[in-house]
Amino acid sequence: MDKMSRKITQTTKRMGSRKNYTKNNFILYLFLAPAVVLVLIFNYIPMYGVTIAFKDFSPIKGIMGSEWVGFTHFISFLQSPNFQQIFMNTIKLSGFELLIGFPIPIILAIMVNQLRRAKVKKNIQLIIYAPYFLSTVVIAGMLFIYLSPAGPVNGILTLFMDEPISFMTDPSYFRSIFIASGIWQAAGFSSIIYVAALSNVDPQLHDAATIDGASLLQRIIHIDLQALKPTIAVLFILAIGGIMGVGFEKAYLLQTDMNLPASEIIDTYVYKRGLQAGDWSFGAAVGLFNSVISLVLLITANTVVKKLNGETLY
Repeated sequence: MDKMSRKITQTTKRMGSRKNYTKNNFILYLFLAPAVVLVLIFNYIPMYGVTIAFKDFSPIKGIMGSEWVGFTHFISFLQSPNFQQIFMNTIKLSGFELLIGFPIPIILAIMVNQLRRAKVKKNIQLIIYAPYFLSTVVIAGMLFIYLSPAGPVNGILTLFMDEPISFMTDPSYFRSIFIASGIWQAAGFSSIIYVAALSNVDPQLHDAATIDGASLLQRIIHIDLQALKPTIAVLFILAIGGIMGVGFEKAYLLQTDMNLPASEIIDTYVYKRGLQAGDWSFGAAVGLFNSVISLVLLITANTVVKKLNGETLY
């Protein structure tokens, strides 16, 4: 009985303190209100439109008037002859991009952090950040020009080979081109957050380790990487959560009729089936399927990382 009364008293005190906090910081909540309203209007209310994934949507009848068909569109997608190819293309592209591309910004940040001359450091950062600000359309155009049979890359290769290589039409080259260009474009900019985390490392730790005889590699492993562990954990969880979102724009722009066996992913399939073919319900169902998998992966990655490292998103 005493324990129950103590718990009730503690709960009452917490509620009272929260009410007082809200009253004392009313102006702050007032500033927050417009952002909350915008999120509700543009992020939560439109979620109602997801119901068309379970209906035979007709623009004339509207969402409410359209016939309910349940999981018909989901079953149709899972049983379609293209499902395995599209799903595996998505997983392979995103999986290899994560496996190869995730460590590179960390390595870049550590390398930049080792530079001691401020001017050289700024110039190198400017060079590695610049590709991020190029449009995806520009990147795709550059790839088509440089890798075309008459482009500069084949111009060099034909010095050692008899015939040029059709990089943009051969499915076997698509993943390598997609992943390599993505890393080149985003790795430098992605390293900013790691550089910022490394800037908080006390230089005296490196000085003390150097005096104790630690090599550069030992200092990186035991000082820099330890400081980056929380940042790496959080960004890895977010990367796992976005593994199904390969990147519609670049995949669609790099697609040709010849490389479709490797370039057709879930996002491009949704665009073609949902928007171009006008099958909105089917497109919404495939998009929802993709989002649910992403959510499951995010929660799973968060749980695993929390148990292994103690870091978590929530």
